[in-house]
Amino acid sequence: MNPSTFGLQLNTRRRWLAEFVELISSMRFAISLLTLIAIASVIGTVLKQNEPMPNYVNQFGPFWFDVFNKLGLYAVYSAWWFLLIMGFLVLSTSLCIVRNAPKMVRDMRSWREHVREQSLRNFHHKTEWTSAMPLPAHAEQLAQRIAAAGYKVRLIDKGDGSLIAAKRGAANKWGYIFAHSAIVIICIGGLLDSDLPIRFQEWFSGKTPFSGSGAIADIAAQHRLGVGNPTFRGNTFIPEGATSDTAIIPQQNGVLVQELPFSIHLKKFIIEHYSSGMPKLFASQVVVRDGQTGKTFEATIKVNQPLIYKGVAIYQASFDDGGSRLQMMAYPMIGTQTASFALKGTVGESTPLAGTQGGDYTIEWSGFRPFNVENMARSGEDARVVAPDKTFNERFAAGLARQLGSGAKNANGKDLKNVGPSVQYKLRDKTGQAREYHNYMLPILLDGSYVFLTGMRDSPGDTFRYLRIPADDNNSVDDWMRLRAAVQNPELRAQAAKRYASKAMPDARGNVDTLRRQLQLSAARGLEIFAGDGKDAGFVAVSKFLEKLPSDEQEKAAEVFMKILNGSMWELWQVAREKSGLPPAPGDEKHGRFLQMAINAISDAGFYGAPVYLQLKNFDEVKASVLQVTRSPGKNVVYLGCLLLTLGVFAMFYIRERRLWIWLKPDGRNGTHALMAMSTQRKTLDFEKEFDALKAQLPGVAEGRCDADGGPLTQ
Repeated sequence: MNPSTFGLQLNTRRRWLAEFVELISSMRFAISLLTLIAIASVIGTVLKQNEPMPNYVNQFGPFWFDVFNKLGLYAVYSAWWFLLIMGFLVLSTSLCIVRNAPKMVRDMRSWREHVREQSLRNFHHKTEWTSAMPLPAHAEQLAQRIAAAGYKVRLIDKGDGSLIAAKRGAANKWGYIFAHSAIVIICIGGLLDSDLPIRFQEWFSGKTPFSGSGAIADIAAQHRLGVGNPTFRGNTFIPEGATSDTAIIPQQNGVLVQELPFSIHLKKFIIEHYSSGMPKLFASQVVVRDGQTGKTFEATIKVNQPLIYKGVAIYQASFDDGGSRLQMMAYPMIGTQTASFALKGTVGESTPLAGTQGGDYTIEWSGFRPFNVENMARSGEDARVVAPDKTFNERFAAGLARQLGSGAKNANGKDLKNVGPSVQYKLRDKTGQAREYHNYMLPILLDGSYVFLTGMRDSPGDTFRYLRIPADDNNSVDDWMRLRAAVQNPELRAQAAKRYASKAMPDARGNVDTLRRQLQLSAARGLEIFAGDGKDAGFVAVSKFLEKLPSDEQEKAAEVFMKILNGSMWELWQVAREKSGLPPAPGDEKHGRFLQMAINAISDAGFYGAPVYLQLKNFDEVKASVLQVTRSPGKNVVYLGCLLLTLGVFAMFYIRERRLWIWLKPDGRNGTHALMAMSTQRKTLDFEKEFDALKAQLPGVAEGRCDADGGPLTQ
């Protein structure tokens, strides 16, 4: 290759490299990176991070879920692009420091003594005067006065004169160095506490997340991180009386198991509540055992009072159920059966439910709470309703508004009450479809009557809709279950219709017998319509039936229909009680109200979607503590960066650099001619006042001349 061509290419490459370094280290590039980090931080704040993926699917739908997943928005702070931006910010700021810090240090140490007299005359803040004092004495006196004003002073011989160079607040430039260094240090600290060490182990050590199920002890080594892992943040779940020596680190496609250098045994979990039901205090009494020495010690971990041992911080993060043992009673919700049966379950485990009329199911016990403080004066979205109103027109809907299952909708204020224990579970059928249920153990007083609340939702993103089962005279659901089964029994419906017609028309004279038979047929037809089939039952079926009538007849027909239905349901209830060997219910206001609520609940039960109703009868509570276990070596690095940032900002905003020069030369009469100039980075009113004050302090400046002792000369 021609040497000249090679030299040209080399110079071109150097020029490109210099331009690239200049771009990377420029302020505009750093500001662009900071803007991107700010946008990413906003996304990471608004969008919940590291949630289970099904939650995001339910929230955004399949299309946007896939888009956001590819962008890494569900774990912004560990996304490759976010770490890349952080890396470039560190590189950009570091290059800026490397390029400018030496210049700033040299400038701070420099006295700028090469300034010329003509240059000083071009300054905005300047003044001149003459003095009768000889130049050496005047220069010494001026230097003393300037030093007394807080300046560092240097006297420089210029051959035909002297230059006094002074500076104050040169530490201002340390503010820029500290602030830029703080950005680098904080970013490095953040990277040290990020997922990078774990990513490196996945890339180079073959570590992979575990996405299956089973005991932690059985998880293979490729899914485990060793005790020497430099940084991690995970959770450990410990029931009372249990021990854990691992933490779970959630990943997008599974979890990693982090080995701990010690084991934690939970002796007791303590929780206290405010009257509102919010946790007031929760703490874990633990015994920690060192994995190497076997040394043990007791400690109490509270919120904001972590335990730090061997560089690992243990925080009280939350609490949960540790496997409470439940005793349930199952009542059929489909068909004509009324026989209940006992059932046992353990929170966190599953129980098969075979042989029900609705098919084979599996009960997944997901939660238990020994008490619940609820606002019993709710409204709007918080109303405990089973299903939305579905009526044939607005007027009929208004007439049935009280019958379609609403709870505590009569007040806008708060009425906090402990309504007792509750259990939460999922009912999964053989196809894998599941509904979630939330049942209260004790009857709750709503609108003046006691009811059992049982809630249902189709997906975790929905709110629970509650079915209100009225409590009978024995504070049980037995009477309602009898009536529900009787509604599904054609024989009992026929008996009830006959009884209702006989009691409505007891006189047998004339054509009353014909009218009684017609009324009996109407009552039987009304009960049949109300019994319905699946979701087309209850008041939904009634409304669909009435919609077929002419619109001008619907209101009157609805009135008659409801009257016949209520009377027929009363007789059906009595028939069901007789079948169970019980005496007839008294025909008073209390039992009339029970019947009305029972009819409403039977209508709403079509939306319940479960073959059985599970009522909690007894329990043995087991608490559990959720501890967050972290090792964060970058924490102290970040603290150092924050300290430097504070010092840097303080220095930049509150330390003002001022430079002062006084050029002295003989005036030809054994006196001295002086030219003073002053400069600063930011011209402010304070600087103007300081300049005027300094002129007043220097001998001879105000009058333009001074005598040998520094006093003013008289004309």
